[in-house]
Amino acid sequence: QSTSGNSVYFADLKKDEKKFTQIAEGFKFDYSIVEVINGKFLMKTNENAPSYKLVWVNPAEPQRENWEEFIPEQESVLQGVSLFGPYVYVQYLEKANSKAYLYDYNGKIAHEIELPGIGTIGGFSSDKEYDEAYYAFTSFSYPSTIFKLNLSDYSTEIYFEPQVDVKPDYYVTEQVFYPSKDGTKVSMFIVRKKDVELDGNNPTLLYGYGGFNISLTPSFSIIRMLFLEQGGVLAIPNLRGGGEYGKTWHRAGTKLQKQNVFDDFIAAAEYLIEKKYTNPSKIAIQGGSNGGLLVGATMLQRPDLFKVALPAVGVLDMLRYHKFTIGWAWADDYGTSDVKEEFEYIYKYSPVHNVKKGVEYPATLITTADHDDRVVPAHSFKFAAELQAKYKGKNPMLIRIDKQAGHGAGKPTSKQMDEAIDTWSFVFYHLGMTYSPINYIY
Repeated sequence: QSTSGNSVYFADLKKDEKKFTQIAEGFKFDYSIVEVINGKFLMKTNENAPSYKLVWVNPAEPQRENWEEFIPEQESVLQGVSLFGPYVYVQYLEKANSKAYLYDYNGKIAHEIELPGIGTIGGFSSDKEYDEAYYAFTSFSYPSTIFKLNLSDYSTEIYFEPQVDVKPDYYVTEQVFYPSKDGTKVSMFIVRKKDVELDGNNPTLLYGYGGFNISLTPSFSIIRMLFLEQGGVLAIPNLRGGGEYGKTWHRAGTKLQKQNVFDDFIAAAEYLIEKKYTNPSKIAIQGGSNGGLLVGATMLQRPDLFKVALPAVGVLDMLRYHKFTIGWAWADDYGTSDVKEEFEYIYKYSPVHNVKKGVEYPATLITTADHDDRVVPAHSFKFAAELQAKYKGKNPMLIRIDKQAGHGAGKPTSKQMDEAIDTWSFVFYHLGMTYSPINYIY
């Protein structure tokens, strides 16, 4: 009844078993079997461990009381687990950054894998029979590069790197921590060219999501590089509702605590203004899907903070979202209007129901697609209609509708380019930016 949680059962094929035996039942927690080692299952779970842990499960005695803890829950969130030679490769999300270690089978750290800097690991590939492994590393100004790790001396070397005309050394990535409305400290990545001065006048893109236990970690986007190359500042806060700090952080931004997510986003903008990165006339906010809800809600709650709003394929009619396609599965994050208490809470922030007359809203470009069966385009149609009917100011309230396209996955390069051109043209115009080609000096 949500986007996570599962049960686990097993059968011993060597015994030609026809019946599956239960390891874990119910959908409250996550369970995944990493490997069978010496006749035991190595299992990853967040049962009674919001940041996950690793346990041994003996198939002869699979009951919970017989599980043996291998690597206990840490402060950082445990993500990927793989086997590599005689070691267990374990990847953590530490303050929204990737960290990777090799553990021996006694649960002790044998080696920490050295990474190029602040960034994200992906696609670790190896096996207990191999003495080499491969993984990808990326960051905001570092294109996704594949590295080879040698077991003999733990050395790493570049196995493949894309040919992208970007000079990572021209950019700086900071991670800051700022207080939200209730005092909760929230982390945020800020990316800019090294020569950008903090004079309070820089065009800034504030991007967020804040939901469904999804983590926003450093990643490379050639589309965003266009903005950074022109002197823009990119800011990505790790809002409550996400998975950057485990299940507790996720739950703090759900149902009757959803306003925390919007408060975190608003506080991020206030921090950027206070620290002289930018000012309200230079901030564009962007988010897609659940992030589209984020943008829609915050542009209505604090229109004075933002110049441009870019809600993409957003969940914007919060009273009826669960009536369409897969929307019912989001109730664990949002709650529903079918429950009186939840209705009263949701109604206060639902973007479609909170557009007011006489308010100066940011210049808005809503984007959706006519075949989006995840977040049906009716959400965006309704929000655009409300804004166009009630807003009488000078800022445009536009909607861009892709034809023969969906929620975003699988969108061909040509459509991505068209959308990027329209989006950046809108942003550049309203933030007073001009475009000039960048020549990197190597």
